[in-house]
Amino acid sequence: MQEQPVLTFWDHLEELRKVLFRVVGAVVLLMVVAFCFKDELFGVVLAPQETDFILYQWLGAEDFQVKLINTQLASQFITHMKVACYAGILLASPYIIYQLFRFVSPALYENERKYVVGVTCWGYLLFMVGVCLSYFLIFPLTFRFLATYQVSEVVENTITLTSYVDTLMMLSLMMGIVFEIPILSWLFGKLGFLTSAFMKNYRRHAIVIILVIAAIITPTSDVFTLSLVALPMYLLYEVSIMVVRSTERKRREIQE
Repeated sequence: MQEQPVLTFWDHLEELRKVLFRVVGAVVLLMVVAFCFKDELFGVVLAPQETDFILYQWLGAEDFQVKLINTQLASQFITHMKVACYAGILLASPYIIYQLFRFVSPALYENERKYVVGVTCWGYLLFMVGVCLSYFLIFPLTFRFLATYQVSEVVENTITLTSYVDTLMMLSLMMGIVFEIPILSWLFGKLGFLTSAFMKNYRRHAIVIILVIAAIITPTSDVFTLSLVALPMYLLYEVSIMVVRSTERKRREIQE
């Protein structure tokens, strides 16, 4: 096989510059596309606010009406730019991962490359599952509960567009990151830093830590949303125990 030429530090820096240029170009292009399709973009973003959202229809919930308002002159335009930026990054994320993998893959051995591909694919898939769970389940339930909750009938809820969008985006991002727990557990188990016995023995401590983390990442700071966030985190912890146990079993088989 023909050996690849050895690149200097400046050659690597130049390659990284090209990768970053392509990534930024893709994000900006998709951001502009998302910005131009304003109706379709906000049709997706504002769907959980409508009474005909798929979750409400599936649960057979009663109709409710919550009016979003804008309180600042430039707020709607800034929100449009912000949502378009998020959409551009989300749409470009497969291309971003591909470009980063192309940059680091020449420095990896064949077996390392397989591990990196597997971890990257599963990590991205779990991240998107977390985002979808937030969008289709956690945020709609949170929004419906908080937006319709009243201490008195004389106090009317008026939710700002900025509050709505920031809560949706932050909750989706946090849930995507939280769903990386099994990947991190697998990696630590593979390196021998974590065992299933340790995770089972300290399950009660983990529950307390999960509740603390859920309270920190929950943007609305209410018990209802905290519970909705903490439950998937606990289930992911249990899944992580099984993942680590499977890793230990494979290691023993290899040693035997």
